[in-house]
Amino acid sequence: MHQYYRTINLLTVNLIGIALNQDIKKPAVTAGLRGAGWNPQRMDRPYTLRPHALRTADGQRTLGFLYTQTGREKSVICLMHPREFSGTPYLVPDVLDAGCAAWVQAPRSIGSDLRLEHEVALLDVAAGVAQLRKLGFEHVTLLGTSGGAGLYGFYTQQALRSPERRLTDTPAGRPVKLAEADMPAPDALVLVSPHPGQGKLLMNGIDPSVTDEADPFSVDAALDPFSEDNGFARPPASSRYATSFVQAYRAAQRQRVERIDGMAKALLRERAAARKELKALGASAPSVLRRKAAYTPILTLWRTDADLRCWDLSIDPSDRAVGSLWGADPFASNMGSVAFARLITPESWLSTWSGITSRASFDQFGAELTVPTLMLDYTGDQAAFPSDMDAIYASLGSSDKQRIKVRGNHHGMALADGEEPGQVVVGRHLQEWLKHNARH
Repeated sequence: MHQYYRTINLLTVNLIGIALNQDIKKPAVTAGLRGAGWNPQRMDRPYTLRPHALRTADGQRTLGFLYTQTGREKSVICLMHPREFSGTPYLVPDVLDAGCAAWVQAPRSIGSDLRLEHEVALLDVAAGVAQLRKLGFEHVTLLGTSGGAGLYGFYTQQALRSPERRLTDTPAGRPVKLAEADMPAPDALVLVSPHPGQGKLLMNGIDPSVTDEADPFSVDAALDPFSEDNGFARPPASSRYATSFVQAYRAAQRQRVERIDGMAKALLRERAAARKELKALGASAPSVLRRKAAYTPILTLWRTDADLRCWDLSIDPSDRAVGSLWGADPFASNMGSVAFARLITPESWLSTWSGITSRASFDQFGAELTVPTLMLDYTGDQAAFPSDMDAIYASLGSSDKQRIKVRGNHHGMALADGEEPGQVVVGRHLQEWLKHNARH
């Protein structure tokens, strides 16, 4: 039997290992859900937190946390990210204030890109939604923030399809039995600061001046985004890139992604050939072949924080400041140990980070999202820009959709001192929307 924990402070959350900052401050870095936690004062109330251990259709385990105030809620709002976890998303208080339960779920592999294949991650989502249906919730809304929007959009596409039309494998060829999984469809979607998909995000951010993937210092000077000769200016000044440079840069970005796609596919072919030979030889196979058959390469991908729009505010203009989710020092974010897609496998690259082969992008699944949808985007976002947001909203197939723009950075922190945080404004809009779209 599950145990219930009632609290009027943050003791329960601390017991499950989640550290909180006591003050809301504008963060220098917003990647990795930094700055996306709730204001502790807003959760200084009686509530119940109930953990649920989940088993996925492929036999793996993940964990979900159900927040309720009355225990009689008919609607539940789900929050999840494919590779990050925060037990304290900033919109949980607004969900509770709207009279709904909040479901916060962890992915099977937190903080790691090594094994993240989005097709497999859908089974994590499915386990959570199925559990909520079993608990009796009549209305389920998936609320995806940042990369969570792409995950939930992808899930919704597959859940709305008949089982025989669902995907059967990952881009790397790994079988995934979505047709056999219990994948309850959601009743509605909420997209908060969505980006086009992790592959598309990286396609826009990858530095195409890298000439040798084995040499992080290799540079094609004609494509170097951080050379003053090409228009770069040190932050906080805005860079100014020529139109011809931008066009050549974008074309070269795709070429680099194609090159990495080729590397990943070649590695997978080599391992597949080794495994086929090992199977044929059986016990007589030499040890070197056994090593080749077991080998799963881990690739280090450098210089992935180079979207020109982060440094040149005249491109796709918005309320944003100079810099990216990783801050305003492009040399630190491109050469440091932590960044998007820094450590990957061929499988995770092809499924998640390749802007060519990844299926987890709005341009691929948006038209099939026919449930009522609310999209909330921040005007100072440094990950998704106005043209991205326009394309995402246009892609949505729902006839019942609404878009609201709010001032704030990627996670809704205030853009100026003394300004009301975007998180608060978005929370009010969410509550109003839930009054009309959730079940009470």
